[in-house]
Amino acid sequence: MTESDRIATSYRVDIPDWVQDEVDAAGPVLATREDRMSLVHRLAARNFRDGGGGPFAALVVESDTGRLVSAGVNRVLASNLSAAHAEVVALSLAQKRLGRWDLGDAGSPATELVVNWRPCAQCYGALLWSGVTTVVIAGDGPELERLTGFDEGPVRDDWAEQLEARGISLVRDVLREEALEVYRDYAEFAGRGAVTVYNARGTSSSPRGSGGAGPEDGR
Repeated sequence: MTESDRIATSYRVDIPDWVQDEVDAAGPVLATREDRMSLVHRLAARNFRDGGGGPFAALVVESDTGRLVSAGVNRVLASNLSAAHAEVVALSLAQKRLGRWDLGDAGSPATELVVNWRPCAQCYGALLWSGVTTVVIAGDGPELERLTGFDEGPVRDDWAEQLEARGISLVRDVLREEALEVYRDYAEFAGRGAVTVYNARGTSSSPRGSGGAGPEDGR
């Protein structure tokens, strides 16, 4: 058997050093949800300019104390892994740090996922099984897809109710306008040909002002 015949037996996703720099600057405790979302926006705005992936970031935070457990950014382009969305990265790093797959383990502090829009179809599924008890989003609605060209996938209409039915609280519209500003900046950046917009399906829609670049495959 040649080396080219062997299957891959492991994979990894690394976040860039500047994420730790931003976390250090913000401090280990983010007291308010606005503080938490502000850090998410800074990470998202920096991430697409860095070239590692789309304009998305997420945190896992202890709900009551504000202690930051993990931070993730979209690493699809950097890792060549379509699953390396910001929410998946943040949840996985939190599980790695805490040494358990269930972030809602009995007797442990309640945790929340903080992300700069309603999770896409993939990340919605990931958060359901992660153990977080709260999801904090900057917003939801068609603006993200319209501004950036991203395909968010077939998320069901009662997505919010399904979270509540599973004991996951939803907090909406935290620094919403700041999120939209990041997406507008991304669209302008893409319009200059400054980013690689990956597209697994060859769809023809494009970010507003992008000059024809297709949407990224989810996020």
